[in-house]
Amino acid sequence: MSTPDLLYSEAEDDLRAAVRSLLADRCPPSAVLAEAEGRRPYDPSLWRSLAAGMGTAGLLVPDKLGGQGATAREAAVVLEELGRAVAPLPYLSSAVLATTALLGCDTDEQHVARLLGALASGRAVGALALPLSTPPGGGAPPATVTARGDGALTGRVTAVAGAVGAEVLLVPAEGPDGYGLYAVETTALGAADAPGATDGPGTAETPATPATPAVPAAPGVTVEPLTPLDLTRPLAALHLTDAPARRLAGPDRARAAVGRALTAGAGLLASEQLGLAEWCLTETVRHTKERHQFGRPIGSFQVLKHRMAGLWLELVSARATARHAADALAADSPEVPVAVAVAQAYCARVAVHAAQECVQLHGGIGMTWEHPAHLYLKRAKSDEIALGTPGRHREALAGLVDLPAPAG
Repeated sequence: MSTPDLLYSEAEDDLRAAVRSLLADRCPPSAVLAEAEGRRPYDPSLWRSLAAGMGTAGLLVPDKLGGQGATAREAAVVLEELGRAVAPLPYLSSAVLATTALLGCDTDEQHVARLLGALASGRAVGALALPLSTPPGGGAPPATVTARGDGALTGRVTAVAGAVGAEVLLVPAEGPDGYGLYAVETTALGAADAPGATDGPGTAETPATPATPAVPAAPGVTVEPLTPLDLTRPLAALHLTDAPARRLAGPDRARAAVGRALTAGAGLLASEQLGLAEWCLTETVRHTKERHQFGRPIGSFQVLKHRMAGLWLELVSARATARHAADALAADSPEVPVAVAVAQAYCARVAVHAAQECVQLHGGIGMTWEHPAHLYLKRAKSDEIALGTPGRHREALAGLVDLPAPAG
């Protein structure tokens, strides 16, 4: 059993600095607030800068397939910064969930490699057509979509993250040959998206979310935007009616690919929750230093010192669990299921607690729509049920370490 490496490398620190600088310049809290109720699922220009310009969309993809050949450790650093900025970008849904699902298919097949190249280059955004609340473990979730012999798909999937504006939908479906993973392209991906393309980032704008309740995204495909608690992570219901699709993987490989994607997503979501909690604590400390009552900063009051010190201790533990999960995923360690379950069971609770303290310790201003604290609380509460609740992960962990529940 190898010792996990919880420290950041110099390359990871450099990546963090670059991502943080970009987000501070292009995605400050004021900009997120302004766009929270806008019609776009995300800023396509900012996505191109992050995904294509900095190459972060391809961190999990090998060099030979058009990616950066990095690991989950680097992707975790990006997600920490996205959580810190509560950035409305489809990184988790596209660069982690959809990309990992494709990596679980046969990458020697030209069609799979082409899709991977498109996602890794940042030219296309992908989405795994499963409810965001779907937890890892226990095998692949049951499919709510059926496939005909020619690959046409019919069915409905609710609460899909990243479906609005996605060019590639990866849909688990039950077909004549059993369970399979199918690709639905809502936009034709050109030859320039193939691995090894050397031209610059694409220029096509991601369409805005229309005012209508549902919009045809492609023949037989309708994306119905939903109103989520967290407006910075759009959800949608996906309606398929004889939608043309291409089968990527058969029963066993498809189940393994979907399961691997959910596990990676849950493990790396912990890093997003960590970044979110860090911003909340940093902002709360700053505010309590500047806000005065009775002639002194409120942060000097002992009761507030204790609350913030307790939260800092929780953050230290959250960082250790999130880094352990990222390191285990990067090394493809046998400890991945345990590391992911521990990280999600703990980091979800810490993120919610940090966001709640941020709102409460800001007093009246923290309750207003003009302050970004509510965005962090909503993201924390949304992340708490994304890819499995803390209770679901604790239950999975008990089974993994053979810890029976107390006798009833």
